[in-house]
Amino acid sequence: MSSRSNCVLVPAETPGPFPLDLTDNAFFFRQDIREDRMGVQLRQRVRIVGTENCEPMPNVRVHIWHCDNVGGYSGYNSEEGLTYCRGYQITDENGECECITILPGWYPGRVTHVHFQVYVSSAYSAVSQWTWPHDETVAAVAAQPDLYPEGPDPLSPDQDFVFADGFDLQMATLEWDEEANEYVSDYEATVEGTGTNGVGYHEIRSAQVMVLGQNFPNPCRDRTTFPLELLQPASVTWSLWDLNGRCVHRLECGNWSVGNHTIPLDLIAMNVPSGTYACQVEAKASSYHAIDVRQISFLGH
Repeated sequence: MSSRSNCVLVPAETPGPFPLDLTDNAFFFRQDIREDRMGVQLRQRVRIVGTENCEPMPNVRVHIWHCDNVGGYSGYNSEEGLTYCRGYQITDENGECECITILPGWYPGRVTHVHFQVYVSSAYSAVSQWTWPHDETVAAVAAQPDLYPEGPDPLSPDQDFVFADGFDLQMATLEWDEEANEYVSDYEATVEGTGTNGVGYHEIRSAQVMVLGQNFPNPCRDRTTFPLELLQPASVTWSLWDLNGRCVHRLECGNWSVGNHTIPLDLIAMNVPSGTYACQVEAKASSYHAIDVRQISFLGH
C-alpha cells in the first residue's frame, strides 16, 4: 500500500450516532461485513502507522462501520437488532488489515463515507472517517442503478460539514479490479504512538502478569512459536481465530510457573487452511486475567 498520511496525525471526527460498541463483541471480528446488503463489492485495505516513528503499528484493532446502499445503518431505528456493515480486524506486522464490504450509499447532508476507530489500547483510540474521490464514487454508483436506487451522491467532500476543515488525510483510493469484479480501496491513517504496550489500565495490569512476544517465524509454513514470559504463576490458555471470528483451535495449557515459556503451534497438525489468523493468549493469575492477541500469517505448503 502506498502512504497517503505522510506521518501526520489523522484528524479526529465524530463517531456519529451509529458506532455501537464492538470492543467486547467477538461476533464483529469478521472480514466479510456485508451480510445481506446489496451493493458493489469493495475490498477495503487499511494501514496504520504511528506518529512517533512513522512505522507500522501491528496488533491494533481497526473497527469500521458505514451505511448500506440506501443510507441506512444497522442497529438503529427500523434497523435495530441488525448488524450489517460493521466489523473489525487486527493489523498484521505491516500495520495492515482488510475487509470485504460494499461501496456505501449516502444520506442527506453527508457524502459517501466510512467511520473508523483505531483501538490502540484501553486508554487511547483514534476515531475518524474517510471518503473517496467524488467523481469516482459517482461513476461507480451511476454504473449500478439497480443496486443504488437513491442514485449518485449529490454532495462533494468540500460540501460536507464533517470534511469542511479539509480531507487530504481522509481520502482513500478507489480502483476497479476487473478480474476480481470488485472495487479495491487503500487507506492509510497515522495515529498517536509507536506501539500498544503499557498505555492503558488493561495493558498495565496485563504487563504485570505476562509479556507475549511475536511468533517466529512469521509468516510460517508449518510451525510457529510464541515467546511468553510470566511474571506471576498463571493458568495459560491459547486460542486460534480465523478472520471471520471463528475459533478454530483452543488449548488449555494448565498452570505455568513464573519465567520464560514458549507456545508452539503446529498449524499443519491443526489442519487449518493457509491464511491469516489471530492467536489469543490468556494468563489467568490470582491478581488479574491477562489477555493479548497477535497475528499469524500461515502460508501452508
